[in-house]
Amino acid sequence: MWCPFCNHTDTRVVDSRLASDGFQIRRRRECAGCGARFNTLETPALKAPNVIKADGSREAFDEDKLRRGMVKALEKRPVETQLVERAIRKLVREIRTLEDPEISSQQLGDWVAAELSHLDQVAYVRFASVYRRFEDVQAFREEIEKLERDNPGVIDRRQISLLDEEDK
Repeated sequence: MWCPFCNHTDTRVVDSRLASDGFQIRRRRECAGCGARFNTLETPALKAPNVIKADGSREAFDEDKLRRGMVKALEKRPVETQLVERAIRKLVREIRTLEDPEISSQQLGDWVAAELSHLDQVAYVRFASVYRRFEDVQAFREEIEKLERDNPGVIDRRQISLLDEEDK
């Protein structure tokens, strides 16, 4: 690897450590020419699948789009950034290691919704309302009831319940 400081071609690895939940390797390098030290990140070169949209069109998987959607759903919610980043990395790892070169937007949306349901009820309902195109209040009510029925005990007690105790 070339030294970014003096362009010398002889650098050696001084230290290697796992980074990003084991998805990357951080290497500390030293230049034999100028003695400067610098870090590099080694990431597997995995090709992300194409996403098949509802209308049948295809587009390349976009990690930033996934991140924006999750962050938007979690906006102003009491969820630690570290937990959000971990969920995003988990999803990206699953997507990038798929055997199939394509994934449906529905499958992708289901995976995102599942991750959000573990992070925050309100964020999950926000995402589901857009993703599943809720038409009325009844659709919201049904989704909330399904969430509470399917995830008893999973709910973080720091969250405010979506339903009053008497409505359950």
